[in-house]
Amino acid sequence: MARISALVLAVLAVGALATPAAAQQSLSLNIGYFTVSGEGSRVQGDTIEANLNATGGFALAYHVSDFNNVTFGGEWLFPLGNFLEGGVGVNYYARTVNSFYRDLVNPDGSDITQDIRLRTVPITGTVRFIMTGRRATVQPYIGAGVAIIPWHYSESGNFADPSYNIFQWDYVDSGTAVGPVVFGGLRVAFSRQFALGGEVRFQHATTSLNPNVGFMGDHLDLGGITYQTNFLIRF
Repeated sequence: MARISALVLAVLAVGALATPAAAQQSLSLNIGYFTVSGEGSRVQGDTIEANLNATGGFALAYHVSDFNNVTFGGEWLFPLGNFLEGGVGVNYYARTVNSFYRDLVNPDGSDITQDIRLRTVPITGTVRFIMTGRRATVQPYIGAGVAIIPWHYSESGNFADPSYNIFQWDYVDSGTAVGPVVFGGLRVAFSRQFALGGEVRFQHATTSLNPNVGFMGDHLDLGGITYQTNFLIRF
């Protein structure tokens, strides 16, 4: 998959270099809402879900949907003909979820609490098909591409060991995952320089976690759906 992603990005770069100087390119700025893959549909061994289903009193209390959050970024778009468009973009997402043990408490009766944090910075190379053409006022489109996703995941706070002794610790891992992206949307040009649109984007990616760190699961699901608004500036 890493070789495929490198090839896609190389093709897009060549296409951009081959674009005539007179062709109109765009900068698309976006803000949206990223919804992570739901409980029951996540990759087997996903640690976010494993925390919820731990036995022996070690299950944590939160919802997978608590990781849904705002995302924002930008994408450089360039023509590959009247009906095709290439793009290279980057987005940012981060979320910290507060959790506690469902069945265990401190000696004083207070909750044993943790902060669970996930951060991703998807870097995408995409190609989209614009059904009405790039010069139309109303432009519905569909597209696909590949995402290279640097990620960082941590669980910090107080934990209980198998003997139910409470200790403070930071479990941390990071890396880079690769996966496909598919999307569809609609944009409307309200002048020759500006357009506004909406888009739904599906991202699928998983990664293995370092087994020496000590997470409940051995994988992390980075997939989900983003609902976003796009503001295009043509130049």
